[in-house]
Amino acid sequence: MRNWKARLVTRVLHVWFALSRGMTLGVRAAAFDDQGRVFLVRHSYVPGWHMPGGGVERGETLAQALEKELREEGNLQIFGEPELFAVYFNRRTSVRDHVAFYRCRVRQTAPKLADREILEAGFFPLDGLPKGVTAATRRRLAELSGDQAASDEW
Repeated sequence: MRNWKARLVTRVLHVWFALSRGMTLGVRAAAFDDQGRVFLVRHSYVPGWHMPGGGVERGETLAQALEKELREEGNLQIFGEPELFAVYFNRRTSVRDHVAFYRCRVRQTAPKLADREILEAGFFPLDGLPKGVTAATRRRLAELSGDQAASDEW
């Protein structure tokens, strides 16, 4: 369960988005390195470990947003073609929010240092995820591995 600060920040952002957009659309990625480890981030404004991602801006393609978010949140560079795994309705965030979820292979160009948005980031083996990985992140990884049927909702 998210804390009240995270819910407040999310609500304020989505009220602003509602004024500027008819629907919100985001991207997230299960970004794997050559060793099969997944890259996760811990944000300053919501609890837990998440896969990197963010909003798609006006005039931006999904591919451009994905590349931008991976670069900003992890100094990650995609190699190969990212695979669109699913598009989810994110009812918990907003009745207007959708997330395009990708699987991709990445290289890190430099370590990601903490900043105002990202407190921690790193690659983790699937059998050694850090404490505090969100339930949604665990569900997406289970879907990717085939251990769980894909859902329509984030």
